Amino acid sequence: MHLISIRNLRIDTARHPDIKKQIDDWYATVKMAEWRNLEELRKIYRDTEAVGNFTIFNIKGNDYRLIVGINYEDQVIYYKYFLTHAEYDKGKWKNDPYF
Repeated sequence: MHLISIRNLRIDTARHPDIKKQIDDWYATVKMAEWRNLEELRKIYRDTEAVGNFTIFNIKGNDYRLIVGINYEDQVIYYKYFLTHAEYDKGKWKNDPYF
């Protein structure tokens, strides 16, 4: 898989130094992955869920949410948002036109 906007992900996660390792590990996994659908992705990240057109990853237990769009056919992941659990619960990310 190819991640679009790794730079923005790094910028957004820099304010949360406690998750650097988890993000680095996630990115390393994504680069090697060739998922064809959500079920294959869940073999590695079992708590991942699809909400609207987004795929939501739980990071560091349930403390953070990584929100992406995935095009399985083209093997591309589009970084959208990195939120704390509280920010995620507010639901403002659902106003994204891609949702």
